[in-house]
Amino acid sequence: MVSHPLDSLSAAEISATAALLARDKQIDGGWRYASIILQEPLKTEVQAWNDGDEIVRRSFAVLWNKQSNAVYEAVVNLTEGAIEDWTHRPGVTPNFTVDEYHDCDVALRQNPAVRSVLDARGIDPELVLFDLWTYGNEVMPPQWRDRRLGWVDIWSRATPNGNPYAHPVSGLKIIVDVNSMEVLQIDDGHDRGFPEVDAEYVPELRGEPERQDLKPLDIVQPDGVSFDIEGSRLRWQDWEFRLGFNYREGPVIYQVKFKDGDEYRDVAYRMSLAEMIVPYRDSSFDHYRRTAFDIGEWGFGYMCTSLELGCDCLGEITYLDGVLPNTAGEPVVTKNVICLHEEDDAVLWKHVDPDAGTEVRRMRRFVVSVHATVANYEYLVYWRFYPDGNIECEIRATGIMVSTPMEDETATHPTGTVIDRRTYAPHHQHFLVARLDLDVDGERNTVVESDSLPAPISDANPYGLDLNTRGTVISSEKDAGRLFSWERQRAWKVQNPNRLNAWGAPTAYKLVPTGSFPAMFDEASPILRRNPVIGNTLWVTQHHDTEMWPAGDYPTQSANDLDNGMTAWIADDENLVDTDVVLWYVFGIHHITRAEDWPIMPVDKVSFTLKPFGFFDRNPSLDAPRSKPKGDSCCADGTCTCEH
Repeated sequence: MVSHPLDSLSAAEISATAALLARDKQIDGGWRYASIILQEPLKTEVQAWNDGDEIVRRSFAVLWNKQSNAVYEAVVNLTEGAIEDWTHRPGVTPNFTVDEYHDCDVALRQNPAVRSVLDARGIDPELVLFDLWTYGNEVMPPQWRDRRLGWVDIWSRATPNGNPYAHPVSGLKIIVDVNSMEVLQIDDGHDRGFPEVDAEYVPELRGEPERQDLKPLDIVQPDGVSFDIEGSRLRWQDWEFRLGFNYREGPVIYQVKFKDGDEYRDVAYRMSLAEMIVPYRDSSFDHYRRTAFDIGEWGFGYMCTSLELGCDCLGEITYLDGVLPNTAGEPVVTKNVICLHEEDDAVLWKHVDPDAGTEVRRMRRFVVSVHATVANYEYLVYWRFYPDGNIECEIRATGIMVSTPMEDETATHPTGTVIDRRTYAPHHQHFLVARLDLDVDGERNTVVESDSLPAPISDANPYGLDLNTRGTVISSEKDAGRLFSWERQRAWKVQNPNRLNAWGAPTAYKLVPTGSFPAMFDEASPILRRNPVIGNTLWVTQHHDTEMWPAGDYPTQSANDLDNGMTAWIADDENLVDTDVVLWYVFGIHHITRAEDWPIMPVDKVSFTLKPFGFFDRNPSLDAPRSKPKGDSCCADGTCTCEH
């Protein structure tokens, strides 16, 4: 039952969307749905809405005709049972879908020409994985740029249950019309065979036992959890926010507030991951096509998997299901796709006073997490809320690296690392773009770039000790793109100039940048032209409800981001002072591959933090409770018996 305008679409609403389009637009099996998503009300409407007010529910659908490749967008009024808008979008390609990925695998496995070329290499088609990828415009064969075009990587298992990414079929790619599954071309560049690699990671296949020297580690909360869920609203300690889930972003954090005394104060309106761009930095035959826009081209939510208690999540867990459409417009439920739980995180604050004794408080944090499998990679996303007002977003990457056979045994490779016999893994980058619509004590905010600078030696600073900070107001969108400076320990504060703390400073939250790195592309590169958002660490734009996807609404087969992407947004040079602003933070993993990442990669972690900076008048976690001592302690029974 819908209780708030931002509640995600239910299974019934997805079905109703497809039914109305079938009735009024004759949508049938000749069409595919790329997506059906909540058409979020305007931000101003949501902010004005109160409990008990009417909720008008709308969905937004993207679908295309498989025969003509014509793409349409539909806005469906679910409350009225009517189609409000039906728009043809020529020249764009919607995201690829999980259904197409599986259909392509089935079609190629049965294709005589494909089976023939595999047979010529001595490869059993039943042991093959056909891995469908999307194209960027620049690397597409020109004669097929008007098609829904995919290219297919081929991998071979050593055994029916073996690692599918252990043995790449080098020098062989298949170009496919994904609407008809017609094989347009078999691109046969070379054959380097299958090196003898140590590529299995499951103990049974490796013939190695699991270690037996670890004792059980259990997380128990005998009195239950400390958070409360009502509909899409969550409350934990002083935090309150709403949680959504959609095909493109996965989890979305809405209307984040912190209770300060009797007041729930605004921190953010909407936070999510808006794009993930993974270019492989290797121009060879096997990799020049390999640049993935995992959020825009496939949909992060579609890739999120069901979580397991005790393996993916440990402790007292509350799970939420995800409901998304398939390409027929039918709802599909992924059970336990979102994990909610509390974690211990060592010490929150501590001081040892030689006279008064020790005061120490444990840190506890609330975590919203999802795990997504994107072909060979897994991405684990954690949004964490802390009692001191901090918000952290951490991404962990694991899974299996793309590997490539070499002609000869060698210890090095110019664009990768040798990880096994006659095998290298190409270097690549994972750029993530977080969309952060912060509303610090309301919508009227200003972003200030904060640099730390040493003062020159002078009569007033004879030892060169003075360290000053300098703030630069990002005043308009001509200055929207900002770079991190290590030398100046640069950070960015979102201030509310209309509200001061007790000490006369504007209340603010600070974006603490970590995991940022330069794009390292030539300015003339078509890869950079396709997604210039990765060229800066941070972008600041004025809020518009329609500005959601920094690489464009439709990055699949795109040449640039002019279809409602960052370049288009900042062209009008809008004001950014004392207004509603959105931050776009670019961070990620610069993956110089290593042997220790093979045959399966231990998690690589990257994160950023939003920290209150003058938002409170003092430490907001002073009320954290003392913990009862446990275990081998002089006061485990509650009575201290030592001189401390």
